[in-house]
Amino acid sequence: MNVQAPALQDPRLNRPEPFTPRDGGFFQRDRSIHPPAYAPGYKSSVLRSPRQSLLSIENSVSEITGPVFGHNDLGPLDNDLIRNYAKDGDPVGERVIVHGRVLDETGRGVPNTLVEFWQANAGGRYRHKKDTYLAPIDPNFGGCGRALTDDTGYYYFRTVKPGPYPWRNFVNSWRPAHIHFSVFGSGFAQRLITQMYFEGDPLIPICPILTTIPDKDALDRLVAPLDLNASTPFDSLAYRFDIVLRGQRSTYFENRPEGN
Repeated sequence: MNVQAPALQDPRLNRPEPFTPRDGGFFQRDRSIHPPAYAPGYKSSVLRSPRQSLLSIENSVSEITGPVFGHNDLGPLDNDLIRNYAKDGDPVGERVIVHGRVLDETGRGVPNTLVEFWQANAGGRYRHKKDTYLAPIDPNFGGCGRALTDDTGYYYFRTVKPGPYPWRNFVNSWRPAHIHFSVFGSGFAQRLITQMYFEGDPLIPICPILTTIPDKDALDRLVAPLDLNASTPFDSLAYRFDIVLRGQRSTYFENRPEGN
């Protein structure tokens, strides 16, 4: 194996950040930021949207309490998508660092949270048998990884910037470059899923999925701004993506469209 990439380092070494939690009371859920389940511009929602009232089902004790995750459960390259699938070289594409914190509604970091991420390669193709897009598979890129947040809720990983790709919605529909995120609570049944986009992508305002989000601020919270201070000179740009689990500034989670 001939891997060229240097080891991944904590981006905070370039810019230490103080942890300043805020106290607060109850934060009312704002349902106006959530997109409708039925949105004809997003064709898949036509068949997927429910036709009857939703039922609330409580989690069982076993679903809430376990299993738990520890740092020993992760491999040393799990948060380095540049190297964790490399066979005989580095993946093709623009190298980027994605970092941020998982926060509760008061701005406190949530420690020991398993964050998973997966994406297309630089050409816009997933390593999946059902993805038949004409972009080639990158033999040195698997497109998935995971990290555990530290005591301040902080996580980071390194990857290549995913490419946009067309999809069968309407003629010439394209998805903006994005990374999928999954955030687990204390057990597998407590899972939130969302997507991160990149600042300045011209496909964001015309994406049929993103245009279903009625609140501009909620959409902006899915867009990671460029964070030049956390970048690695002559190597990788950095993007900052904080994930807020609930409250008025909650990240939009696609598996909890009604709010969480």
